[in-house]
Amino acid sequence: MLESARIAFVNGVNGVNGVNGVADVLERIVDERYYTLTAESHVPVLRDEAVTALVTDPDGCYVDCTYGRGGHTAAILARLSARGRLLVIDKDTTAVSDARQKYTTDPRVAISHGSFAEIARFAAAHELPPLTGVLLDLGISSPQINQAERGFSFDKNGPLDMRMDQTQGQTAAEWLMTADEEDIARVLKTFGEERFGKRIARGVVEARQVAPITTTHQLVAIIDAAVPYVDFHKHPATRSFQGIRIFINNELGDIEVSLAASLQALAVGGRLVVISFHSLEDRIVKRFMRDLAKGDKLPDRLPIRDSEIIRTVKLVGKAIKPTDAEIAVNRRSRSSIMRIAEKLL
Repeated sequence: MLESARIAFVNGVNGVNGVNGVADVLERIVDERYYTLTAESHVPVLRDEAVTALVTDPDGCYVDCTYGRGGHTAAILARLSARGRLLVIDKDTTAVSDARQKYTTDPRVAISHGSFAEIARFAAAHELPPLTGVLLDLGISSPQINQAERGFSFDKNGPLDMRMDQTQGQTAAEWLMTADEEDIARVLKTFGEERFGKRIARGVVEARQVAPITTTHQLVAIIDAAVPYVDFHKHPATRSFQGIRIFINNELGDIEVSLAASLQALAVGGRLVVISFHSLEDRIVKRFMRDLAKGDKLPDRLPIRDSEIIRTVKLVGKAIKPTDAEIAVNRRSRSSIMRIAEKLL
């Protein structure tokens, strides 16, 4: 199967259509029956549940750490008074432009471009008081998937970019052209939970010796050739694209930093609301909240009352998942899960 990918590259590069021949050949290799993503517009996931949990004081100060296209932002602002404040953050310059276009004239709103891991710096720059609530809607937004030029989607052919912040960092194409086979396999396994990571990494290394890997469908063709059997419920490129995207954007590292920074920035009684979309994200969030809710780790059988244990947060209710009705309207919500913690001290 790897040989078929190599032949496709050679034929595409040497064909009469030149560069266009590469795209044409790769288009034929990609089996369209795998395509699962759609061009749906962005719909905020668990919007009402998140905003209800987040906004406990209409005069409070809040942060929407992942603005996207402002679905949660609009719902938060609808619940704030004229004295309330909201800082919106996003790595994506297109998202930041959207926020500036919509909210520059709203005195309640401050806007920052960058990672939510920098929440403390942004809050200080805008001279915000201790926060009443912080919302993190993790993962990737529908507009990012829908725009072929961003390189996030395996069903749209475009440049293999995958950067959430288009102003800095290495693109996925640049990394795949220089990374060791072992490093590629590690990223696919660790961040994509891809069982065939070694085979795919070998295919990438072989293919890049024939022609640069610069488009999403080139990568899809390599993955398709490397995966030994078909899962009709999941596109074979799903896990690899997830793993590469998470690595390129340091998503899990940013989550760990932002959780601690958000808690530090919250006032006592403030709430941290986090929506995750896959197990790697949710595992970090769940452990962070659970460990702080349990309090100090003490030796077994230590004679101490529960009331004497120092706890930083309390969990607010159980984890919340979307209803069947929401999933029917917004397929992206089907894997989401929301957790809420309230700061105690």
